[in-house]
Amino acid sequence: MKTIISLAICTLTLAAAAASAAPVSYGGTLSGAAESPPVPSPATGSTLVVFDIAAHTLTVNMNFSGLLGTTTAAHIHCCTMVPGIGNAGVATETPTFNGFPLGVSSGSYSMIYDTTLASSWSPGFLANNGGTTAGAEAAFGAGLASGSAYLNIHSNLYSAGEIRAFLAPVPEPGTWAMLLLGIPAVLGLRRRVTPGG
Repeated sequence: MKTIISLAICTLTLAAAAASAAPVSYGGTLSGAAESPPVPSPATGSTLVVFDIAAHTLTVNMNFSGLLGTTTAAHIHCCTMVPGIGNAGVATETPTFNGFPLGVSSGSYSMIYDTTLASSWSPGFLANNGGTTAGAEAAFGAGLASGSAYLNIHSNLYSAGEIRAFLAPVPEPGTWAMLLLGIPAVLGLRRRVTPGG
């Protein structure tokens, strides 16, 4: 029984270590209802953001459609006082993501940023986090991990934001595999400690 417990703990520990060492993916569904305060936009969108603090990269992918207005900016805001609610200042480059499609009501976007460059961050976010890109990276990573960062698309009708999504962790396939390997061990442990099992 000790072997099974050790195997289960080892498997879960390896999964956690793999997750912390690898790039971390965050996703979300953009909507007007997620704005603060909510806006009556029928627009929708999705985003996948990958932050790799070891490689110093931030990959931003998104698509959106149905905006009532036309796009004026998009960026990631960080960090709200309470995870999942409220508003925060812009963390990523300003006035908008480089190459983001402006003046449209639908589109897509994909870009990889070098987070060692000051231009990848808003001047305010950089200044508020020690004035260094390392400080900005650390604060941004903590904001993503705590659920207090969100991606926002601003439009000419909703200058504060027409649709947004708080970014939530998306498990990597390797993490799922490690966790799935631990399930038989945990189930075996349960059978052994259940009377008559």
